[in-house]
Amino acid sequence: MPLAQSKLTAQGQISVPAEIRKRLGVGPGAALEWDEEGGRIVVRRAGRFTSADVHRAVFPGGRPKTRTLAELKEGLRRSVRTRRARR
Repeated sequence: MPLAQSKLTAQGQISVPAEIRKRLGVGPGAALEWDEEGGRIVVRRAGRFTSADVHRAVFPGGRPKTRTLAELKEGLRRSVRTRRARR
């Protein structure tokens, strides 16, 4: 049983049903992306990420350990030595 239905206008436009808008968390002006996956067309909210989303992706274990300036400089020195070392 389909979740909802829409009609296509002569100009190729559709209205997104209220239930679908609620599930996707979209409103006026929101961007949707269309993709094909396994022979099906999938509609999803376009990827717009908040700074919190980016932070969770970069630091999946939570907030990183606070480091002193001396520790940061030493880490940079080690990194440069490793990258510039003769092989």
